[in-house]
Amino acid sequence: MDKELLSILACPRCRSSLEEVSRGTVNGLLCASCALVYPIREAIPVLLPEEGIPRALWEEEGDVGARRD
Repeated sequence: MDKELLSILACPRCRSSLEEVSRGTVNGLLCASCALVYPIREAIPVLLPEEGIPRALWEEEGDVGARRD
């Protein structure tokens, strides 16, 4: 993800900064404050609170973002 774009994105729940994370072939944006990972699908970050994946689940099952459609 483009560094400039990442610098202006924020968590939709708490407005904290996000950091890019990946697990296998699945990428996401992590909000450390909320402990949620927002998936990146087809190079587009999905910043909807209901699409956030709990960090613990993301770390256990890295492909969880790929299965949610």
